Formats: sequence, structure tokens, C-alpha cells
Amino acid sequence: MSTRALAKEQPASFAFNADYTAQLNRIIAKYPAGRQASAVIPALDLAQRQEGWVTKPAVEEIAKILGMAPIRVLEVATFYTMFNLSPVGKTHVQVCTSLSCWLRGSNDVVKACKEKLGIGMGEVSADGKFSLAELECSGACVNAPVLQIGDDYIEDVDYASTSKLLDALKRGESVKAGSVTGRDGSAPAGDVITLGENPTPPQKQDFTAAKAAFEKAKAEAAAKAAAPKA
Repeated sequence: MSTRALAKEQPASFAFNADYTAQLNRIIAKYPAGRQASAVIPALDLAQRQEGWVTKPAVEEIAKILGMAPIRVLEVATFYTMFNLSPVGKTHVQVCTSLSCWLRGSNDVVKACKEKLGIGMGEVSADGKFSLAELECSGACVNAPVLQIGDDYIEDVDYASTSKLLDALKRGESVKAGSVTGRDGSAPAGDVITLGENPTPPQKQDFTAAKAAFEKAKAEAAAKAAAPKA
């Protein structure tokens, strides 16, 4: 089993800036008195968005704000892999390598990332612009393989499209989230293979005979019921 721990080198302190303080206060206000600890995950997310990763001083500050023991905050931060426990690059590239993505070629995507960025998994480029990490199931299996860049999913990638995408990021260009093949959401890939033509309309049926038989049976049943018993 892998172990997740805070980085050895830590900043001296942490404090939420005014914008994130206001956001955190609005989140905490959603919970009843005595339940502020319920805001620990969004609090950690805000700290990461501000600093780029979750630091030990941030864990301690969140614990203070929410009235929790620091170890309780640390337990959450180390459990969820979306929290970075060490510094990451300005552009954090994550590759899903779980079963569905692996079956559809995530190894080639990893290869493209390593070649284009010049770093391995868990590493940060020398200029601090890029970092690379392995993602444990992005939950977008139907659009595998999947890259996550920041908050965005880039789907249906392969070696060539990943290389092209990373070249664009290195030039400072933005990339569009979603399928690189133009797939509409999670719709099946390729052309329509069922109901490609208008189906034959149903033929109008004549129920005259059936209706007459029903009425006859109904009349016979009524006559039988009305007949005097012997």
C-alpha cells in the first residue's frame, strides 16, 4: 500500500488571503453550530488553490479555524489523492492509468508526457512550469484515456494528441476541455450504427372482426347469466 505524507520542506507559515477567507466563511456558514469540521475538504481545496499544494502550516491553520485536531485534518489531506502534499508545477498534468484507460492506451499517453516534459511521475520540471502525476481513476472511463490538467479533463487522447496538446501548453496556449476527437460528451465514438434510417411506420390494423367476436361473446355471457336456473 502506498504512503502519502507531507513534504519534508515546509514554508514557515500560512494564512488565507482575503478572497479565500471570504469563500471559506461562506462555506462554514452552511453548517450548523458545532459542525464546522464538515467544511474540512473545501477548506483544504481552497488552501491548495491558493498555494498550489497543501502545506503543514495550512493543515494547522485549517484545524484552528474549524476547531479540529491537526491530525484529523491531516487524515483527510493524506487520504484524498486530489490534494497535493508537495509542490507541483504551474501546470499540473495528471494521467489516468486505471484499468479502462490502460486498456485503451494510457501507457502511450504516459510515454508522450515523459518525453515532452522531460520528467517522470511525481516530478516537477526544472523551470517549475510543469509537473506530472498518476491519477487513480478519473471516473470518465467511457472517454478513456483521460488526462487531467488543472480542473479540466482532456478525453480520448493518444500519443499523438497528447504530444500536440503538451506542445501547445509549452507555447503558453490554452487547451479545450473534453474529447480531442470531437465526440459529443459521452456519446458512442464513430458514426451512428443503429437506427441509421427512418424505421418502417407501423401498419394500421383492422380490429372489426375481433370487436364483433368480443361483442358476441359478451352478449352470450349476459344471456346465460339472465336465463332462469333449473
